[in-house]
Amino acid sequence: MSVKEEIHSQIIGGLADATFPINTPEELLAAFPAGADTTCKAGDVSVTAGEAGGLLKESDFPFKSAKEVADVIVERAGL
Repeated sequence: MSVKEEIHSQIIGGLADATFPINTPEELLAAFPAGADTTCKAGDVSVTAGEAGGLLKESDFPFKSAKEVADVIVERAGL
């Protein structure tokens, strides 16, 4: 599994208990188990939910699924 695939998978896993749609950045951070401090790691790449949230735009919301969140984050992070 590539770094991109691993981070993508961890984001989806971190949002497994989230209720969608998620309408705001605050709702998204609250949906992660450790909030903004939730960390996804693969190889030598590490990203927190707070850092990933900085890659999102107001126009990205609402998110309808964890996969949608993961797709946007890994694409914008350039993984």
